[in-house]
Formats: sequence, C-alpha cells, structure tokens
Amino acid sequence: METVVEGRRTLGPVGVYLPISMTSTPGVDLQRDAAKRLEHAGYRMVWTNEVVGGKDALVQLAVLLAATERLAFGTGIANIWAREPQTTHAAAAMLAQAYPGRFVLGLGVGYREQAAGTGREFGSPPATMRDYLDRMTTQTWPPAAETRYPRIIGANGPKMLALAAACADGAFPAMLPPGHTVRARQLLGPDKLLVVGLSVVVDSDRDRAKATAREKVAGRLGMPSYAAGIARLGYSDQEISEVSDRLVDAIVAHGDAAAIVAKVREHLTAGADHVVLMPPTTGFAADVDLLEHLAPALADLDFADAPQLYT
Repeated sequence: METVVEGRRTLGPVGVYLPISMTSTPGVDLQRDAAKRLEHAGYRMVWTNEVVGGKDALVQLAVLLAATERLAFGTGIANIWAREPQTTHAAAAMLAQAYPGRFVLGLGVGYREQAAGTGREFGSPPATMRDYLDRMTTQTWPPAAETRYPRIIGANGPKMLALAAACADGAFPAMLPPGHTVRARQLLGPDKLLVVGLSVVVDSDRDRAKATAREKVAGRLGMPSYAAGIARLGYSDQEISEVSDRLVDAIVAHGDAAAIVAKVREHLTAGADHVVLMPPTTGFAADVDLLEHLAPALADLDFADAPQLYT
C-alpha cells in the first residue's frame, strides 16, 4: 500500500506520452529537448513505449531522467519479451534508487509475434505475465538494489485486471471508455493504481476532429480482442461495425483543449488515478508542440479531480 501511495504522489492526475513512432526513433538530443520542454510546460509525468528492438525503454528513461530535474517517467509499456525478468527488476530498482520518486515501471505481454521473434512461446497472457512477475524477484548474485518502485501491468481485460489486483501495484488500460475505467476500479479495488491511456485529437474544427478520432477507433477495432472488449462494455454489433458517434465520443478525446480536459475529468471521476494523453502521432515535433499547447488547460487538474484518493 505504501508503494501505491507514493506512486499516486509521483503520478499526479495527468501525464503524457513522449510522442511515438513505429517507423523511426528520434535522436537522443531531440528526446532530451522534448523532455525538458514538457517539464517546463508544467507536466509532472511522461511515459514511453517499447516494442522489441529499436530502443530499450529503461535505457531511454535513464537518459531522460538525467536530462531533467523534477519530471517523473514511466514505461508505458515495457515489453516483457525485451529482457529477462530479473534484469528488468535490477534495472528498475537502479533507476528508482538513482531518481527517488521519479520512476514507475509498467509491463505488458505485447503480442504473439513479438514472443515468436525472440524464440519464445506466447502462451496465455495472464499466465505468462504472472510467471514474469514471479521471476522478477528471483534471487540473483549480486542481488538487485533494495529499492521500492511502483509496478503496474498493461491490462484491458478482466483476467489481466484481476492479475494486476493480485500481483502488482496497479494496471494500465488504454483507449477504452470511462465505463471501462469504472469496471477497472471495481476489479482493482481502492488500494491499487489505475493509469488510463487516453488518445487525443486536438482540433478546433469539430467535424475534422471527429473524423480523425473515428479513424483511430476504426483501426483499433480491427483487432478482434479489442472489439470483443468493447462489446463486453455494452456496445452493439452495429455500433462497432459502423464505428458509431457514441463509441468515438467515448474512446477518443477530440476537439479543443476544453474538450480534452473534460474527457480527462470523466476518467478521473470514474476512478482513474492518472490519465496519460496519447498524442495523434502526426510527427515527433508536431506532437510535442501539441502537448505544450495543451499544458495550460490541464494545469487546473489536481488531486481533487480523482475522488478515490480520499476514500
């Protein structure tokens, strides 16, 4: 519980993804500059992604932590196929020791193809993740640093959320409506961290913003497991096949800055501790500019917007 309380202090109500690209990796100087700009803009928490190859998320965070003064960072999500569990724990503990109160480890099972690419069996995602979490604390010589850090897992479905409640400090679902946040909080209980990834499209032209948001939702619905999860939340087959307005409005924050803030508050009220803004991947520089633009509107969000912190 103490780790969760400390994690809530670290996270604050809102954070942002360092812009993501699946086709290239921005140079280190660009990433350092972006992190400094986001810190100066007033953000408290920045998250980074990871697949397998291209970069190591924990090395990346070591560089960015050193380049900033107060900004906290989290892996959203470190891929379990990228490194052995004991190595992950040792690296995470060292970062937490070097930068107290500025690091959160998020872990995810990734995809079947990523496991195959490393020569391993994907298996059942909950069982695979449980085994990884168990092996993280296997004794090594020399032992890892004895430093606590918040450990959360990527969890959209009920089985993975139950695992997060039992074996981790919390969960990180992404691109799901506030109704899912309510269910996730119920499954996790009050004493776990709930970090929610929220896709954003910032555009004062409402029609254009909704069209872009619809494209994002349609692309995600092409994944059968995601579509099945949306159906479990009460959306009809027709709403899913047509990518209805109700679905788009629930999943993606789109419109002007006020609309983005309103959607963040929906998730906080629904039970999230922390909402991560996922920029639209229009380009690294453009997305950093967008996040800077949003920062003043988000400055009014505080811990009072997350009622579960006081229960």
